[in-house]
Amino acid sequence: MNILVVNWQDRLNPFAGGAEVHLHEVFRRISHWGNNVTLLASGFPGARKEETLDGMRVIRIGGRDNFNFLVPYTVKKIVRQKHIDILVEDLNKIPFFTPLFMKIPIFAILHHRFGKSIFNQTILPFALYVYITESLIPLFYRSIPFDVVSRSTKKDLLDSGIKNDRVFIHYNGIDCSRYKPGGQKKTPFQVTFLGRIKKYKSIEHFLYAVASLRKEFPFLRVKIVGDGDYLPTLKTIVSSLMIKDIVDFAGFVSEAEKIRILGQSEIVVNTSSKEGWGLTVIESNACGTPVVAADSPGLRDSVKNGFNGLLYPFGDIDALVASLRKLLQEQELLHRMQHNSIEWSKKFDWETTAGGIMKLLKKRVSGEI
Repeated sequence: MNILVVNWQDRLNPFAGGAEVHLHEVFRRISHWGNNVTLLASGFPGARKEETLDGMRVIRIGGRDNFNFLVPYTVKKIVRQKHIDILVEDLNKIPFFTPLFMKIPIFAILHHRFGKSIFNQTILPFALYVYITESLIPLFYRSIPFDVVSRSTKKDLLDSGIKNDRVFIHYNGIDCSRYKPGGQKKTPFQVTFLGRIKKYKSIEHFLYAVASLRKEFPFLRVKIVGDGDYLPTLKTIVSSLMIKDIVDFAGFVSEAEKIRILGQSEIVVNTSSKEGWGLTVIESNACGTPVVAADSPGLRDSVKNGFNGLLYPFGDIDALVASLRKLLQEQELLHRMQHNSIEWSKKFDWETTAGGIMKLLKKRVSGEI
């Protein structure tokens, strides 16, 4: 098939996150299985206008501020030139409303909707824009089949008005040949956050917890891995809490370095108010590292409380402190969860996810769904 995928970003974009990893891992496999895959994404400083990544042809237009306005014309042009059989809209951020201007088969992939959490992420005009456009999804996509990454996202879609027979689930996968326990030893008392540095991730909750725990655990060391527009605020908070000496902002790192840090860490923390699934949970688990996470949509799907990590009520700093203290103090529990984490991660692989989505694309093209 000739497949066109539309997403705000590709995996090389500095702001790429779990959604872009999902897209790349799924569609590079679909490409290797003999399909022609074109990805339309926004540009970024230093990016090529066109290039081939793992068999997929990537076309970049505009930037983050105007990409959605350029999509309709460019999609029509690509569909005509490349004889596209199916259009896949990866709804990451606001939708492009492709059902309004395209008549070919359309398939949607959704990680999560921001909902009201967007008001904790950006200023009111932009937040309202995202909130309103998301609320229109049930109106304009009611006949479009969705593939989602978690039960939480499916429930959110069903609650919004999308019918049950339109929603399918394929969990995020993991490449266990790369993400696995390394040869290095765990660094005692190293606790890490990994992800995009965005306001809705509520990473400051982690920093407040660290400030509470540092006297109790004098060897506590913290890594913040990732980049994003909330980074300056976090650095200011670290200074105000007087924990600069134990917090290392690693920034954006290579995949090899990310795997090394995950394997080295004793615990990974995810404080986000909402995730599609929490891909970093499974990546951490595959490296033998349990995760302390907020009991938020998506994270409550990827963290099996008491098995591969601990869940605490979102926003409850005292509960986050208690969860971290429990794992830092109880070494036997920590080691058991490290073992459990590896076993849990083996349940998820990209081959299964990509194969399931490929079957849905074929059914969509044939009119079965």
